[in-house]
Amino acid sequence: MENEALQEKFETLVAEQNFPELKVYLDDQLITDIAELIHELPEHADIIMNQLSIGRAAAAFRILEFHAQEDVIRELPAAKVAELLNELPADDRTAFLGELHSDVVKELIKLLDPEELKITLSLLGYPETSVGRMMTPDYIAVREEWTVKEVLRYIREYGRDSETIDVIYVVDEKGKLIDDFRIREFLLVAPETVVHTLMDDRFVALHVNDDQEEAIQVFRMENRVALPVVDDEGILLGIITIDDILWIANEEHTEDVQRIGGTEALDEPYLDIPLLKLLKKRIGWLIVLFIGEMLTATAMGFFEDEIAKAVVLALFVPLIISSGGNSGSQASTLIIQAMALGEITISDWWSVMRREIISGLLLGSVLGLIGFIRILLWNSFFHTYGEHTVLIGLTVGLSLIGVVLWGTLSGSMLPLILKRLGADPATSSAPFVATLVDVTGLLIYFSVAFALMKGILL
Repeated sequence: MENEALQEKFETLVAEQNFPELKVYLDDQLITDIAELIHELPEHADIIMNQLSIGRAAAAFRILEFHAQEDVIRELPAAKVAELLNELPADDRTAFLGELHSDVVKELIKLLDPEELKITLSLLGYPETSVGRMMTPDYIAVREEWTVKEVLRYIREYGRDSETIDVIYVVDEKGKLIDDFRIREFLLVAPETVVHTLMDDRFVALHVNDDQEEAIQVFRMENRVALPVVDDEGILLGIITIDDILWIANEEHTEDVQRIGGTEALDEPYLDIPLLKLLKKRIGWLIVLFIGEMLTATAMGFFEDEIAKAVVLALFVPLIISSGGNSGSQASTLIIQAMALGEITISDWWSVMRREIISGLLLGSVLGLIGFIRILLWNSFFHTYGEHTVLIGLTVGLSLIGVVLWGTLSGSMLPLILKRLGADPATSSAPFVATLVDVTGLLIYFSVAFALMKGILL
């Protein structure tokens, strides 16, 4: 209701060309409401941004979705774009530019002030998924020989330009990081206390070339609001704050979910991505999976004679392969999620395999027993399977044990194997595992049938 009132008031003032009142009105709104207004009225994004003070405009811009940021930049005049880009924090500016086409980036960086240009080019020089891309050079660093009084005076003078003052960093004369402090540690001691006397030389730092997923794990384990970023020599280059990590973690989670579903990661909201681009994202995996499923027909053809002799076996093919695919998809999803949370690593492969062998046998036994009982009960009422009902039930039951066991092993080991090969574990998506288990499940099923029914039905 509040957003509707905001939108209605905005449209009224724009229609009246009452821009002085509009400016005052927008300055009284929450930044999140401003961002929502831009989302609802993209055609008026230029008016909204032009009426905001540059600080509030930058604050609203940084929380917009990328496609909305593109629209804003496209609609604003060059002078306003320059003002906006120079006002943005270095990490947010770099994240935005990193998503754009190189030709657009070349034009936009010409609008940056010399100092901001230097910082931006430095950050853009790091690998796309590295910690260096998301760090900010805006932090508070002090010297160990300073007193707490000097530190607090320095914070009051320069803290406004820092990304956060919750954590203060101690560096030596070469800029090497030697310790960090939460600001409360300075606030709770006497002003004459020397920083050196408070140091314990225990701190956690990220390397500038670390992968962003590693940074997420460190933040989760250390429970920090910010972490320093250093180079090979231990020189403090910047910091990463928790808001950036939460943003990256959300993007990583979204990409993993999309890949697990059997599609390439979407770089735009579903309703905004062009249809042809969406089809391109989906068709690749569908073709791979379709070709894989064609092997199922090949496997069925290989056992054509057995099926002709015991047509009843074909009735349970969907049951067998779907059970194996479902168990494999379950295992794959669980392992990918556990790897994303840092609960397991490649070195834990044997522990994972051992657990999945036991799980697969137990799960397969439960499903096999249910299948066996169902066949007996169904035949007792409808006489569907003839005089060899028990044999058919045993075939289905034992096959389910084997197929479910194979499914859980495939689903759990594939993510670890892909990780070991340097690929994204999420690409061992549920559909891929299901396709693999479909083909091999048929081999298991008809092999068990041949072993039990040879000389009887086969």
